Amino acid sequence: MIFLNLIKYNLRRLFLKTPFVKLFVLAFVIFLLAGFNSVNAQGLKIGYVDSEIILKQLPESQKVISELEGIRKLYLDTIQSKEKELKAKAENFKARYEEAQKMVESGQVKSESELKKLNEEMQSMQKTLQDEDEGLSLYKQKIQEELVQKQAEMFKPIKEKITKAIENIAKEMKINFVFDKAESNLIYGDKEFDITFKVLDKLK
Repeated sequence: MIFLNLIKYNLRRLFLKTPFVKLFVLAFVIFLLAGFNSVNAQGLKIGYVDSEIILKQLPESQKVISELEGIRKLYLDTIQSKEKELKAKAENFKARYEEAQKMVESGQVKSESELKKLNEEMQSMQKTLQDEDEGLSLYKQKIQEELVQKQAEMFKPIKEKITKAIENIAKEMKINFVFDKAESNLIYGDKEFDITFKVLDKLK
């Protein structure tokens, strides 16, 4: 029984990952919520847009995408340069480590002080490599976060413009709810069907 339930759970997750299916589920939920206002439920109108198509054809959007690509390339060039430098240091460490091993095995390192000095050298080189590798990982993470933030900032006025246009068209066409086919989320909703505070009152 547990195995069957697990299969059903995974199928449900896979099913809900499909954008259009998500859109259908959201629309179905809206119809259910309309039951709270059965008088207007019969006249309920739902529309949808495809934000991907809008963004692809909007000149302002293409300009932002081009600018972001330029910024991303600059960051990528810096990362590749740092990776190349780190790789060279790693190869240098490997060669020096193999040389040190041969020196010990051949008896060239005779005293305890010489062996200690060689070990300290290897440990220092290894630590430097580890520190630089960790630093590069942190740099990549920081760059990723900065790019996400930059993208959000640059697209904000465009998204606001698109949302405003959707709201205006929805009101003109008397559409109660508008969903985004690409993102599977609600963009515009008629406040008449907003039951948020009714739910809060019920929970009190």
